[in-house]
Amino acid sequence: MDVILKYFPHLTDEQKKQFAALYDLYTDWNSKINVISRKDIENLYEHHVLHSLAIAKVINFRPGTKVMDLGTGGGFPGIPLAIMFPEASFHLVDSVGKKIRVATEVAQAIGLKNVKFSHVRGEEVKDKYDFVVSRAVMPLPDLVKLVQKNIGKKQQNSYPNGVFCLKGGELENEIKPFKKKAELLSVSSFFEEDYFEGKKLVFVPIV
Repeated sequence: MDVILKYFPHLTDEQKKQFAALYDLYTDWNSKINVISRKDIENLYEHHVLHSLAIAKVINFRPGTKVMDLGTGGGFPGIPLAIMFPEASFHLVDSVGKKIRVATEVAQAIGLKNVKFSHVRGEEVKDKYDFVVSRAVMPLPDLVKLVQKNIGKKQQNSYPNGVFCLKGGELENEIKPFKKKAELLSVSSFFEEDYFEGKKLVFVPIV
């Protein structure tokens, strides 16, 4: 939890309480339904919560912003972002029912009011959002093609509406189709821990 406060020192008491509750909740659920690698659960805050919050280092979602987290798994990056931005609304989507169940139970346990959950495939989601966020769900061109239909036209944030995607590894080929408009940021420029070396945040505007 300290690693969250290190980079986000101005959290409200409610946000601190919600973030602090995540470890026990995920540890408990993970023993029943494996949503995080068992070896990795002790690194929950650094590898999952803080990694998700790299998006919050780039954009401050304004009140009323609608965000879909596609392929949320156990709730990343959607749940940490929903805690961070209580006045934005988040729709967490995954095609694996047991993962959505874990994310739903965790959100209910910490009293998150600005999230909803759907056990569906991305193709089935018809609603419009300002942004789609995701964490290494699929190659970027496939993701953008899938969610273009879901990006609304009305702009209300410092970034144009589009896709924020947390990725690792070699991304040159993936961003080639979007070279002129994509923004590629190193997560290690926000967070100094070794884990973030080589991790990237990609933004693709869809207007």
